[in-house]
Amino acid sequence: MLTREDCLAFCDVDPEVVEEIAHHEHIPEIVAAELACYLVHSPEGELRIRRIILDDIDEAVAAGDLKKALRLKLALRHFAQNHPLPGWTDPAPSPPGASV
Repeated sequence: MLTREDCLAFCDVDPEVVEEIAHHEHIPEIVAAELACYLVHSPEGELRIRRIILDDIDEAVAAGDLKKALRLKLALRHFAQNHPLPGWTDPAPSPPGASV
């Protein structure tokens, strides 16, 4: 039997990214892990993952949750480092007062 950790390790993205996909798409985490595995293997899918995280950053900033926005920005930066796309730059500036 596969465990949650097995599924997360197989999908080739960090657990935080899977969590944000689940939140953004309103789906269970295990389904988000499967979706992440599918998306991460194509440039279009990697862009979609970036857009999901950016949307969630915007949502956190709008709600005044700068701690969550910073956590998501770090997750986005880590994702971009592990899944680089030519010509992609970090469009999510650090929240005010954050040193990232």
